[in-house]
Amino acid sequence: MTMTDTDQPPAFELREVSKRFSTKKGQLPVVRSVEMHARRGEFISIIGPSGCGKSTLFKMIAGLEQPSDGEIRVDGHLATGHTEEFAYMPQKDLLFPWRTILDNTTMGLEVQGMSRSAARAKARPLFETFGIAGFEDSYPWQLSGGMRQRAALLRTVVQDRPVLLLDEPFGALDSLTRVEMQEWLTEVWEQFRWTVVLITHDIREAVFLSDRVYVLTARPAGVREVHEIDLERPRDLGVVTDARFAQFEASLLEALREESRVSHAQDDVAP
Repeated sequence: MTMTDTDQPPAFELREVSKRFSTKKGQLPVVRSVEMHARRGEFISIIGPSGCGKSTLFKMIAGLEQPSDGEIRVDGHLATGHTEEFAYMPQKDLLFPWRTILDNTTMGLEVQGMSRSAARAKARPLFETFGIAGFEDSYPWQLSGGMRQRAALLRTVVQDRPVLLLDEPFGALDSLTRVEMQEWLTEVWEQFRWTVVLITHDIREAVFLSDRVYVLTARPAGVREVHEIDLERPRDLGVVTDARFAQFEASLLEALREESRVSHAQDDVAP
């Protein structure tokens, strides 16, 4: 008997993950009992009001922060506090100005112990797919913002980690470039089918890219709602005119506005 997708453990899973910080006034809860998952090859997004604890949650997923409670699993195996299962792409591209684009994309592999020549041989074939072929020997200052982000994503995915973490990767781009990058990302995701966890403030981006969107509450962050985005794939920008796309967008916006009001109320009563 062969296992079906539903029999397989999630590629990525949070189980009752919480985080508290010690302060002079006692324990400050920042994340509370978060549960979420992604099956292999799924794209999920996390949205929430400003200051709710998204960054802390993402740091725990990436293994950069230890949860106070709960656990993180990858392919059914305990991964709490681990970094090796996750490839992390921050908002800023963080390309080194003194290294060529090719040598920037090999940084993660070299840190893992791969020789520079082997790392180059692994990264170079991806330049065509990522739309930056011909710029291998260029330097970051010679590329546009969108091309720099493509290089940063290539540097992330070439590490072949089970889960790809994207932290607002297009937030610093202008609106047109951002839309173009979103469409490009969904195209390459269709080709490679990475398991992706995205944090974003952009509701339309979350709907367009995702199979599932998790809405977090005001601090301490918990899961308020989970929306299954069952729009057909592959997707292009034409999907934003679909009535169901608009319904998803409106529902997520309303949930986010309500949690934002809660967050503002908390700020008003804070000492």
